Amino acid sequence: MAAGVALAAKRGQKPKASLKGASKSMAKSMSTKQLRDIAKTKRKSLPKKKTTTAKK
Repeated sequence: MAAGVALAAKRGQKPKASLKGASKSMAKSMSTKQLRDIAKTKRKSLPKKKTTTAKK
């Protein structure tokens, strides 16, 4: 979500002053290509929570 907002700000579709937190730092430190690659990642098949395994 933050990558999409940062990408919109980099493209000029959203004012950079409205960015906060992760999106603000992403817009400063990442290239447009990097932001595009992260923003287009599908989240449907990703797990919501990391499963932990007990080690003995």
